[in-house]
Amino acid sequence: MKSIAGKENMATAAGRKEATRDLDRCDIPFYVSEFVEREVGNDYDSLRKLDCLIDQLSENKQQLEEQVLTVSSEVPKRIHNALKNAEDSKKSLGQLLEEEALLSESISSHLLKAQPWMEDLDALISQVEELERHLAYLKWISRIEELRDFEEILTQLRWPFVGPPQSQVFGLAAPTTAPEVYSNLEVVFCQLLKLQTSDELLTKPKQLPEKYSLPPSPPIILPIQIMLNPLQKRFKYHFTGNKQTNVLSKPEWYLTQVLMWIGNHAKFLDDKIQPILTRAGSSVNAGLEFSRALVMLILEKLAADIPCLLYDDALFCHLVDEVLLFERELYSVHGYLSSFPSCMHILSEESCFQRWLTVEKKFALQKMDSMLSSEAAWVSQYKDITDVDEMKVPDCAETFMTLLLVITDRYKNLPTASRRLQFLGLQKELVDDFRIRLTQVMKEETRASLGSRYCAILNAVNYIATVLADWADNVFFLQLQQAELEVHAEGGAVSQLQLGQLASMESSVFDEMIHLLERLKLDMLTRQVDHVFREVKDAAKLYKKERWLSLPSQAEQAVMSLSSTACPMLLTLRDRLLQLEQQLCHSLFKVFWQMLAEKVDVYIYQEIIMANHFNEGGAAQLQFDMSRNLFPLFSHYCKRPENYFKHIKEACIILNLNVGSALLLKDVLQSASENETLKPNQPSAAAALNEIGVYKLAEKDVQILLNLRASWPNTGK
Repeated sequence: MKSIAGKENMATAAGRKEATRDLDRCDIPFYVSEFVEREVGNDYDSLRKLDCLIDQLSENKQQLEEQVLTVSSEVPKRIHNALKNAEDSKKSLGQLLEEEALLSESISSHLLKAQPWMEDLDALISQVEELERHLAYLKWISRIEELRDFEEILTQLRWPFVGPPQSQVFGLAAPTTAPEVYSNLEVVFCQLLKLQTSDELLTKPKQLPEKYSLPPSPPIILPIQIMLNPLQKRFKYHFTGNKQTNVLSKPEWYLTQVLMWIGNHAKFLDDKIQPILTRAGSSVNAGLEFSRALVMLILEKLAADIPCLLYDDALFCHLVDEVLLFERELYSVHGYLSSFPSCMHILSEESCFQRWLTVEKKFALQKMDSMLSSEAAWVSQYKDITDVDEMKVPDCAETFMTLLLVITDRYKNLPTASRRLQFLGLQKELVDDFRIRLTQVMKEETRASLGSRYCAILNAVNYIATVLADWADNVFFLQLQQAELEVHAEGGAVSQLQLGQLASMESSVFDEMIHLLERLKLDMLTRQVDHVFREVKDAAKLYKKERWLSLPSQAEQAVMSLSSTACPMLLTLRDRLLQLEQQLCHSLFKVFWQMLAEKVDVYIYQEIIMANHFNEGGAAQLQFDMSRNLFPLFSHYCKRPENYFKHIKEACIILNLNVGSALLLKDVLQSASENETLKPNQPSAAAALNEIGVYKLAEKDVQILLNLRASWPNTGK
């Protein structure tokens, strides 16, 4: 029965599910039909269950009706209650929002009033934390003081040493206690070295404004700071305030004092302190650390004094001079490092630096005026010393280049390339100004272009150009060239070609100046050569009219002698060559005589040789005059002077050929000019000329020269 009832319940459940699906489809007849088919089917015996089914369905119907009645009566009550609850909640929420607004306003007002208190409280908390840190620091110091007082040890060692090094005694009045004192010194020094420096508690060099662009550097180590205290007090006592030793016009007093202190303590620092640092594993150099701290005193002093004397040229220039002397000794004697803060950083500050440039230019121009107006301006101070006076440099030029060299030495340690480039620009301005002054003086001397002053000016121009060319290969100026290249590349101020030349070192920072000086030099040399050449032409007028057609042959003369008409020309050449050899430096004179030789060669060839006809005697006389008299005038200056008179030399060869060789050469040249085929074993025109030593003259010129020969066999010429 239980199984049957279970099956019936399952059937009922299934029926409900189906009914639900069918009701969803709103197809009740279909549902009833399906229910009957399922419950009764074709089995007529199942009709006996019909009463049970009817009872069950009636019961289900009754239950459903009760549920519908219950729900229909309870739902309105629930909805009513829910709405009431929602209204109550809305009212409560409104009240809460009002309370929240009031509370928020109250909190904001309270926070606004409490803000100053919070800030004060934060500051107090920070101070407390700082005091706690300082307290811990002081406890460490107290522990060290318990071991031995550092300043007391220094006092026992007679620190600081204000006397010269030879008067110092690194020890105590009782030598037996010295080892103990040095032992205690090392213990306390090492303890201080381990302490972390506190910016507030310890005295350290004053931080200068950013405009001085000082390089970053670590604070001075604590024990050295303590050792410096008495010296810092002495410095501030003597060189600040209204003390008689604090005078703007005497910067050398405090600069010298610091150098003396560095020197006086160097031995002690090296012998006693440096070993302690080394054993402690520190990389600090005691001497440099000591120097660095004292230099900071100088920087503070300069930063304070310079604004007071910036516009007093004499005081400012004196200060710069003394600072540069101080820097030179600091680096060369005491080994100060360029990476440390230095006086040059103070002088590089914009207003100070521009003033320095202005004053430097002003005094340089004054010196240039003075050197050019001096009585010895155009005289070489080494004129009586032959070995030294090769360049024959006048005093004004040497003084000027010394001035430039001094300026270079003054600015070469500036900390930045941009500042050094500005000084380089000043040097270029001065060179150009000096060149213009030399040009003005030269123009005044143009009428006496062979005079001593004109030659001195020329020597000066040559010397300046030569020195600048030498400087261009100096490492310092090569570095400036690289810096200038970078500046130009960033600004796009030069062409790609110029940038390439700068980068490949084909040009230098002085190229423009050298080019202008070389052009002036060439112009002046040309004036001198033209002057001498005019004299030579005037002296050669009689020689030009020599009777070359009627001179006796060499066989008719016992001894060949110089043509009398050639004497004035050769004497003029000789005298001017000797004069200018003494007045011009060797390199200039070499250019001079070579330019003159070229002009004389062309003149004699064109105006004398090509303008006349020569018999055998005339050709021989010409060759004698040239090879035995003209050429030897230049043999003092080169081994083969005839190579500088190729026109004359080769013309003499053609005119003095024997008749047979001349006829053969003429035939070869004639064939060449008419483009005829060469005969067997007949050389070409060029080969024929080279064979007799003619290389420069053209074939047409040789034909003309052959026609200038006055006598030919069987021709009546």
